[in-house]
Amino acid sequence: MDAILALEDGRIFKGKSFGASGERSGEVVFNTSMSGYQEIITDPSYKGQIVAMTYPLIGNYGVNKEDVESFKPFVEGFVVKEYSKIASNWRSHTTLGEYLKENNILGIEGIDTRALTLHIRRAGAMKAVLSTKDLDQESLVEKAKNSLGLEGVDLVKEVTCKKRYIWSKANKAGCKITVIDCGVKYNILRELLKYGCQVSIVPAFTTAEEILKDKPDGVLLSNGPGDPAAVTYVVETVRKLIGKVPIFGICLGQQMIGLALGGKTYKLKFGHHGGNQPVKDLKTGKVSITCQNHGFCVDIGSLPKKDIEITHKNLNDQTLEGIRHKRFPLFSVQFHPESSPGPHDAEYLFKNFIDMVKKHA
Repeated sequence: MDAILALEDGRIFKGKSFGASGERSGEVVFNTSMSGYQEIITDPSYKGQIVAMTYPLIGNYGVNKEDVESFKPFVEGFVVKEYSKIASNWRSHTTLGEYLKENNILGIEGIDTRALTLHIRRAGAMKAVLSTKDLDQESLVEKAKNSLGLEGVDLVKEVTCKKRYIWSKANKAGCKITVIDCGVKYNILRELLKYGCQVSIVPAFTTAEEILKDKPDGVLLSNGPGDPAAVTYVVETVRKLIGKVPIFGICLGQQMIGLALGGKTYKLKFGHHGGNQPVKDLKTGKVSITCQNHGFCVDIGSLPKKDIEITHKNLNDQTLEGIRHKRFPLFSVQFHPESSPGPHDAEYLFKNFIDMVKKHA
């Protein structure tokens, strides 16, 4: 079936559909990972986005039941150069196309993803429409212009859990960790499980008073989609938790902390999406290759210098990648230390969090 990806600036990409049919709108971004498409598709942080993979052949190892990062896919659409209809892997239980169709996700193949990526790098991430039912180019461009986009939009409310639940029970020496679910990836929870933690997940709209009533040893602020400035209720919760319990923020979690401390966030031109972002630890000088997925960032200059220490920077564009509070047990990173997919260079941060929790128990 014919399919068209239309960008709000009038650029058109024609291809063939795989997965579901229909029409979806979202911000189109590119991801530089060579594998891990299943984890990318099921990452709640991609809610509201159409993801284009820069690696040319996608789908060759199929989809399995273990590598999902949430209970369903959240991407609005999936764009590849070539979709592999043959899936060959001993863990695979279905093809990528069948998986997308089961979950009503549109896919498009056969377009020049190099040209799309270069266009996004030059012009920036932009609103787009992916369609198999309307092939009128002018109509689709107009739909893209009129679509919602990401700025000023609260997408956390669409991905957070509906009620509190327990991921795992602690062993005798384990810490009691509460995760504020703004779109948490399962591998963050799996990493906490390695340290024998009791992990409780609470909805993003849970108040600070409700969280503290449960007497957690530490709080983790998860990743998530959309504009952090639109999620004011989480920012208010974080503001009330700072100084009362050890806190670790990941991705959107860092942005929430930055806003709670009086900082500001801004939209990056085309975001960081992929598994090859170099980040420097300013204390040790060590450079880690990191997995990232974010379109917004905390403005370094907006943070109060007397309270906050900058711990990590991105070596590609010098943007903020990590902060630590000078007085309270609190730190955060903009990248994804849980990987899945991506390198494992930053896994040590989970140990740092548990050590901090135990120190302040």
